[in-house]
Amino acid sequence: MVSREHSVERFLAMLAAERGAALNTLAAYRRDLEGAGEIVGDLRGADADTLARLGEAWGDLAASSLARKCSALRQYYGFLVDEGLREDDPSPALPRPRTRRPLPRILDHEQVERFLTRAEDEAAQDSPNAVRLLALLELLYGSGLRASELVSLPVSAVPRDAPFLHVTGKGGQQRLVPVSTRAQHVLRRWLALRLAAKGANSRFLFPSRGESGHLTRVRLFQLLRELAARAGLDPTQVSPHVLRHAFATHLLEGGADLRVLQMLLGHADIATTQIYTHVDAARLVELVNARHPLARQAGPAGTATRDER
Repeated sequence: MVSREHSVERFLAMLAAERGAALNTLAAYRRDLEGAGEIVGDLRGADADTLARLGEAWGDLAASSLARKCSALRQYYGFLVDEGLREDDPSPALPRPRTRRPLPRILDHEQVERFLTRAEDEAAQDSPNAVRLLALLELLYGSGLRASELVSLPVSAVPRDAPFLHVTGKGGQQRLVPVSTRAQHVLRRWLALRLAAKGANSRFLFPSRGESGHLTRVRLFQLLRELAARAGLDPTQVSPHVLRHAFATHLLEGGADLRVLQMLLGHADIATTQIYTHVDAARLVELVNARHPLARQAGPAGTATRDER
């Protein structure tokens, strides 16, 4: 007989092995499942009526928190059924809060241009800090890296002759990320300055004297906001995530394939890419009219042709 605790451990092991779940994700699932178990007791053997009590106990939670906890339980019970550890799935008794994932803020093309121009002007004299900041900016907007991926890049992630970065993303998943020609040029400038700087022996591309050994996400956030102010932009509208989102949105607007974008961003599920990138409805209609085979069969004034009747 598999105990409740053992079934949770098996579920978490599956998430790690089959889905590449990160440690933070696994810890969050564990907290949610253990918290539910404290309320209902035997989580593995709970029936629908028992699970309904969770909705009452979690009634004061924000919709997003409630949705996350219920999602963890649904996946857990789905796992139990798949593994033959129980015959029925009681999770439909869980509440289904409606949540709307807000779209991240975005910088438009003109704002990004102002941001980059200011960074380029400041780096013109090859100040190490200014060139480093320009390199960070180029990789955030030009390659769409997450802040955590960017600051922890090892020097070995930058190949000498190939225009790609070897990036380790969430869950330890690795991917190749293309680097633009202009970003390669800035990286070469930074690597030359980095060799002459203290900390050049560090394995990190952006070394620091801090405990982690590399530039922190907090410091990256601060540097970007300070640059935004100097560029005449609203600092509160700028962050590493905003630049990553601008990368994705501007690529999609330029005609990039959603599956390619999923790969570049390192999303395990394309649904995440669809939420993360937004395109106005008019452009989508224009795309369908221009690319769909039936669009070429339309008659005058939009009337249907014989093939369409």
